[in-house]
Amino acid sequence: DAGWGVFLTILHAKAESAGREVIAVDPRNTSRTCPECGHVSKENRPTQETFLCQSCGHTAHADTVGALNVLRAGLARRNAPTA
Repeated sequence: DAGWGVFLTILHAKAESAGREVIAVDPRNTSRTCPECGHVSKENRPTQETFLCQSCGHTAHADTVGALNVLRAGLARRNAPTA
């Protein structure tokens, strides 16, 4: 999609001008993965807004869980050794 490409170009330019870095991560399961124990399940999302881990009982807003998991994935990619 051409709009997505334009968005990414602008995002990278804005990040660079602000001294920030953009790191692409795979968003799959980021809002279904427990940030406490790592359990992944669609049942961890009983509603659109609610996260409730079926394994350890951790509860939070689903957007917060997703954002935390995306941040962790980005930091892991940034800190990973290059081949």
